[in-house]
Amino acid sequence: MLLSPQTAQATEQMQRENQPSWLEQYRKKVTSPELAVKAVRSGDAVYIHSNAAAPECLISALVGRANELEGVKIYHLLTLGKAEYAKAEYANSFRVQALFIGANVRDAVNCGRADYIPVFLSEIPGLFTNGQLPLDVCIVQVSPPDKHGFCSYGVSVDCTIAARKQAKCVIAEINKQMPRTLGRSLVHISRFDHIVETDHPLPELIPDEPSPVENAIGRHVASLVEDGATLQLGIGAIPNAVLRYLTDKKDLGIHSEMLSDGIIDLIDAGVITNDCKTLLPGQVAVSFVMGTKRLYDFVDNNPMIEFQPSDFINDPIIIAKNNKMTAINSALQIDLTGQISADSIGTHLYSGVGGQVDFIRGANKALGGKAIIAIPSTAKSGKVSRIVAKLSPGAGIVTTRADVRYIVTEFGICDLHGKNMRQRAEALINIAHPDFRAKLLEESKEISWLR
Repeated sequence: MLLSPQTAQATEQMQRENQPSWLEQYRKKVTSPELAVKAVRSGDAVYIHSNAAAPECLISALVGRANELEGVKIYHLLTLGKAEYAKAEYANSFRVQALFIGANVRDAVNCGRADYIPVFLSEIPGLFTNGQLPLDVCIVQVSPPDKHGFCSYGVSVDCTIAARKQAKCVIAEINKQMPRTLGRSLVHISRFDHIVETDHPLPELIPDEPSPVENAIGRHVASLVEDGATLQLGIGAIPNAVLRYLTDKKDLGIHSEMLSDGIIDLIDAGVITNDCKTLLPGQVAVSFVMGTKRLYDFVDNNPMIEFQPSDFINDPIIIAKNNKMTAINSALQIDLTGQISADSIGTHLYSGVGGQVDFIRGANKALGGKAIIAIPSTAKSGKVSRIVAKLSPGAGIVTTRADVRYIVTEFGICDLHGKNMRQRAEALINIAHPDFRAKLLEESKEISWLR
């Protein structure tokens, strides 16, 4: 049936009137990845969305412009993906400013063609907000807009809100497969200068199966967790091992910079209820998630999961408001006085300061709180002790000896709080690997105040 010109015009007008007010604005901003990244110029400072939200389509297009660009600074935390801009062949075009060192930029940092900025995770948003780290362009990956034009930052909020607000230009990769997360995770399409539409799965981080050593550590750590505690857990095999030994606990809560798949089973089993939390009761408070599609599906539109930026989640004052706050972190090396090296192996830069100190200090100030460092006693297949008389030359001290409390290895638990230097050395030697205890004892005697 053919409509008269008048009827067709009236129908078109009615359709326009029924469309949301933001839709026309949205359509005008949609472009190709190649055209979107034309906004980046030589000498610009660019922030890239972090973790599993790294916008790979836009990153690929940006790297494709390498021959046209010079001296572009790229700021980001941990990102999953190739990070080809960190390759030696693009050294004149891009220079990474790593706020946390992932495997994809570790070689570039240690070779000197990328930089590392050591900073507490809680303080990174402030570096953008106060202009100390000025940004020209912010590149994000978000969920499709809702009927009101609001997208979600999806699986990673962390420091991205502050970066987006401070940047002069914002480019959004809107991915149909990005989960819509709730909390302080929403951003209106009016905040974007350019939009690229994509449809691809997020990168997954498959949980490692804990080894016997990691399982032993997990059992010891779990013994320190009280019913009604609020937990912070990191990433990797040890946190996964801890989670599997919490099945007999009651009314646990979560306030953590990140989450992985292990929490889902504990929520389903009624172990994690968040009912006893003194801050945001009933809700899992988190800044980002990394895991499998199962986890991404779980957080999608889930009102139990409250996403908040790092200057909230990682603020030690905020953390301390959780009664029985129990922070569980790891380390690379610890000396006999309790000094923790967590971002480097000697002079080899490995990861970052991250949120370890934020949560240790917050947990230490919380009513009934516990700060735990969980660490295998050895490295390199048992050839090297992680507990040492002196840290390796050049090793960075992330957590001071005054901050440290509980240390856990597969051989047991020690509490260093209130202990003098000699007592600390004795306690740590007792949970070191038996093959290294005699050597550690002899080395401690060479330090007069440890004898």
